[in-house]
Amino acid sequence: MKLEVKNLFKEFEKFVAVDNLNFVIPNNTTIGLLGPNGCGKTTTIGMMLGLIKPTRGKILVDEQNIDSIERTEYLSKINFASPYVELPKKLTVKQNLDVYGRLYGVKDLENRIKDIVHDLSLSKFVNKKTGELSSGQKNRVSLAKSLINKPKFLFLDEPTASLDPDIGDFVRQYIENYKNQNEVTILLASHNMDEVERLTDSIMMMKKGKIVDSGTSQTLIEKHGRNNLEETFLKIARSVK
Repeated sequence: MKLEVKNLFKEFEKFVAVDNLNFVIPNNTTIGLLGPNGCGKTTTIGMMLGLIKPTRGKILVDEQNIDSIERTEYLSKINFASPYVELPKKLTVKQNLDVYGRLYGVKDLENRIKDIVHDLSLSKFVNKKTGELSSGQKNRVSLAKSLINKPKFLFLDEPTASLDPDIGDFVRQYIENYKNQNEVTILLASHNMDEVERLTDSIMMMKKGKIVDSGTSQTLIEKHGRNNLEETFLKIARSVK
């Protein structure tokens, strides 16, 4: 699933959140979207999900404008995970997965839930209410929810935030394996630079609503004369321009 953004612009009461973005995310690639807090990443992702209407510009999925795609058809192909979006707290993990599976029209849902509970090691707390889980457990449930419909385009926003190093590595390995076994396009927003280097094919650096640089992690490190991606991120984030 290929996604293309053309002249994407979003303004909130004269505040420009996203300023004329143009980029292509090729099919079956993982692209990192990096930038300091408030740079427009969340707004950009919200527009790509169809949750926020652009002030102007286009978002194309396989050459088709998302505005012309029937909503349920588009939703069946995409999904997202974010620790900043709470799942219903009074429902158990299993109930949450069941509800979202039905919303996404997942076939053979019972077996799909069994598979993903096993794959992400959720069995110990699958019958607990989501509101009673630790932040790390909630993150894994959010990832399970994001994969329940086997999306063709997956948006991941800080997928390993609040996870201890062992579980964080487990989740990254799972994402890598899932990507290798399925044809899926991924947009990853993360402040974990090691994670970005490990999971992405290339990176877009965002600042003040604009894409200010892009390339592979190694290309960007060399271009900016730094030792690693974190130093490169800090240089771009702190630059006056």
